[in-house]
Amino acid sequence: MSSAPTTTDTTQPAAPAPVHAVADFWFDPRCPWAWITSRWIKEVEQVRDVSVQWHVMSLAYLNEDKEGLDEKYRAGLADAWGPVRVVAAVAERYGDSDESRNSAIDRFYTEIGTRFHNEGLERGRETVVAALDAAGLDVALADAMDSTEYDDAIKKSHHAGMDQVGYDVGTPVISVEGVAFFGPVVTPIPRGEDAGRLWDGVRLVSSVDGFYELKRSRESKPSFE
Repeated sequence: MSSAPTTTDTTQPAAPAPVHAVADFWFDPRCPWAWITSRWIKEVEQVRDVSVQWHVMSLAYLNEDKEGLDEKYRAGLADAWGPVRVVAAVAERYGDSDESRNSAIDRFYTEIGTRFHNEGLERGRETVVAALDAAGLDVALADAMDSTEYDDAIKKSHHAGMDQVGYDVGTPVISVEGVAFFGPVVTPIPRGEDAGRLWDGVRLVSSVDGFYELKRSRESKPSFE
């Protein structure tokens, strides 16, 4: 009598449940490319198990001693400290808890970024006041634009991000689970599952030890759509 034929169990083990990730995001409000990336990562929050912690960096501080900068770009940096200082002031005023601080920065960045980039408004006090008001924050914090009170805090936050990636890049810088990178630089803003797939790809390549760069010439201007 022959024995029953054996069968091979082809059942695949269940994939591990996704682990919630925290993405630390450093930005300067004046940078249009960081603004696009910030809107992308907010889309990512909707389709992946990730939350963003917002931090300020300063392009003016980053470039203050650099030689060979385009004169038009250098001239634009002259007024770049103001909005950055207001972000730092918001962080301090609403820093009773990490949640309160992060929410306040998020709201202000959304309002000021929309005005600077989508609407193309002047980057002066009037626009900053309107952004603070729309974000439900104290409009008196606009006074920080002309104060050096928060500069040490800005530099500390700046180094917390930039020291992870080096100083030959700019903003945005993202750090997640011990891996930090500049970018992604992308236009227009990926939405929905497209945003999620880009996140998956960025996480994949940035997790490879020794992976440094994947780049092509940028031919498009920033699109905020």
